[in-house]
Amino acid sequence: MFSVNWWGLILPFAYLVVLVGSFITFSSMYRKRIAAKSANLAPWFPPHLQRNVYLSLLHLDPSEGKEKSPAVPESVLRAALLRRAVEDIRRIIEIRSAKQACSTLLQRGSIGDDLWQRFLRAEKEMEEELRDVVMEANALVPDWGQTIFQSANEIAAGTAFKTRLDEIQAQAKSEKEWWEKRRASIRSDFMKELDAPASSVGKTSDDDAVLVESASSTASIRKNKGKK
Repeated sequence: MFSVNWWGLILPFAYLVVLVGSFITFSSMYRKRIAAKSANLAPWFPPHLQRNVYLSLLHLDPSEGKEKSPAVPESVLRAALLRRAVEDIRRIIEIRSAKQACSTLLQRGSIGDDLWQRFLRAEKEMEEELRDVVMEANALVPDWGQTIFQSANEIAAGTAFKTRLDEIQAQAKSEKEWWEKRRASIRSDFMKELDAPASSVGKTSDDDAVLVESASSTASIRKNKGKK
């Protein structure tokens, strides 16, 4: 029978245990450091004002206020939640537009890992925000969570269209003012060009008259000489 060399088996096994334990410890410390660093990074978006307003209204104490006003009406809560969803739509569009660009720049080394971590954290926060809005909508009105973002998207599209229309109208006004000044300048230059030929024509006529008179005098002198 073969004798088992236990010491020969224990040493590799102990080495493997130490190696795996070191790897787990390093991985845990690395994740904690990345999480702490990510928590200290500046947020991708500014504070969510619409969400803060909705939460303030939702948790408003009915006994607050000088006149002991009742709780916030449900219609006000629905309007506040819808405004919150509209802002979420705007932020989702911004994230989707920036994701491909940020990924490409990160692969090229044009941006640092800090910016990418900020973006990933903002994307995760928006996923949680969407789930929270759906839950709040269903709590206010049954099955409203299925359509609230559709309504919010229509409102956001209408707001964006109105903003763009205002920009075009403002630009058209400035362009109209520029064209009025340009047309006045062209008209002034055109009138100057019309006046210039008239004066030159008068001067040419006077010169022609002098030449004709001089030629007549010369012809008359020659004729008198021929008679003599």
